[in-house]
Amino acid sequence: MEHENATQDPLRTGAERANASYMQQRRVVIDPITRLEGHGKIDIFLNDSGGVDRAFFQVPELRGFEQFVVGRPVEDMPQITSRICGVCPTAHHMVAAKALDALYGVEPTLTGRLIRELVYAAFMAEDHALHFYFLGGPDFVMGPDAPAATRNVLGVISKVGKEVGLKVIEMRRRLREITALAGGKVIHPVLGLPGGVSRRIKLDEVDQIKQVADDAVEFAEFSLQLFRDVVLGSSAYVDMITSDVYSHETYYMGLVDENDKVNFYDGDVRVVAPTGGEWDRFAGKDYLDHVAEHVEPWSYTKFTYLKQLGWKGFVDGAESGIYSVAPLARLNVADGMATPRAQAAYEEYTKTLGMPVHHTLANHWARLVELLYAAERLQELANHPELTGDDYRRIPTATPSEGIGVIEAPRGTLFHHYQTDERGIVEKANLIVATQNNSARIAMSVEKAAKGAISGGHVDEEILNKIEMAFRAYDPCHACATHTLPGSMPLILNVHDTAGSPMLEIRRDADGGVYRSA
Repeated sequence: MEHENATQDPLRTGAERANASYMQQRRVVIDPITRLEGHGKIDIFLNDSGGVDRAFFQVPELRGFEQFVVGRPVEDMPQITSRICGVCPTAHHMVAAKALDALYGVEPTLTGRLIRELVYAAFMAEDHALHFYFLGGPDFVMGPDAPAATRNVLGVISKVGKEVGLKVIEMRRRLREITALAGGKVIHPVLGLPGGVSRRIKLDEVDQIKQVADDAVEFAEFSLQLFRDVVLGSSAYVDMITSDVYSHETYYMGLVDENDKVNFYDGDVRVVAPTGGEWDRFAGKDYLDHVAEHVEPWSYTKFTYLKQLGWKGFVDGAESGIYSVAPLARLNVADGMATPRAQAAYEEYTKTLGMPVHHTLANHWARLVELLYAAERLQELANHPELTGDDYRRIPTATPSEGIGVIEAPRGTLFHHYQTDERGIVEKANLIVATQNNSARIAMSVEKAAKGAISGGHVDEEILNKIEMAFRAYDPCHACATHTLPGSMPLILNVHDTAGSPMLEIRRDADGGVYRSA
């Protein structure tokens, strides 16, 4: 965390420098923010009484994938888009394959779909474990007021024990091996093709998959029990989760199956109102009739909203078009889980918090319910008799034109939309990623947490971490979400001397003007 014009003592903590210069600037900057995918910063402006006037959650990076895929063969999209993010490449790979199915008008074979979904279930389980134990969980297991050096996976291991730590690492490794086995690569899979997959699963590989699935279910149950003991067993944590500081009444979006149960791979997009109850329902191919995007000059991420309600600014409530995705939202839009143990966990969750749940920090609990569902679904798929079938791909014959795919990434609903010429060369691509769908609510959450945590101009490391907890609950991936181009955010170059004192600032604004100041 940095503070503008603060005393430039490199041995001071960010909070000490902030307090030292509070009377000078009344501006607090958390840069970089931590334990997320991608880059971001938080700009907090204090008022005369030392409270928060405004707080901005800014994404200062631009990837521009939508632009540089133009002119490439559309068959490359599952491989190109998986490079957007090293944490959730399987989500982009799989939704790109689904978009290719639609673009070529070809339905995957049953075996091809089963293999895809099996890889995806393993990925979802592994990714949810990553967030709970490595990114979001340390705030609860170690406590938000713990020293920053201990709020990480090593601190978690030191508290819960080496055996537990090894269990987490081992389970994630084995789940990733399933992705590598069936998907070709663990980081950037190569299985997805229009009409199916590139490789069948052999009979002698099934026993390994079944064993991993069984152990993943046990691991998910263990993780839920850890959450009950450490988080739900602490009244202070429960009070924090259910506090107004970390709550917003927005709309919620997610995929559901024909029985309105949570489904990661396919289904209808369902939207529920802040008061509960289905408000909208549509097929992924019709997303442009229901979702629109808004741009702000201070961030490279777009802010999505419900088209029918329109953009009303960063406000919640039934009149606002802002909605949320990710585990909390998926459990809000569904009528339950499609597997028995996950359903029991879902019932415990809803009995405790009610429905719909508006508490942002409840995402962590919802994520563990989904971890159990992903593991159980992996079990089901591993035991499906058609998983090892020979008919794993249907060859497309139609001329490509336009295709839209939708899937539930770990971080929420993900859309890929491609338009090509008759040769299959990309002419236009639109990606609405999960974190984009959450970006408006994330911005609101950060500002509300800042206003609830800071008063009288006092800032310390515990307060700053509680503000960061507001965005960590969403498990945001800003590498995926930065798509505004051309950007309207200024480019600023700050030059400091060896003592850290500012020497020069060069600024290029959105109007093209270049400004220099000493």
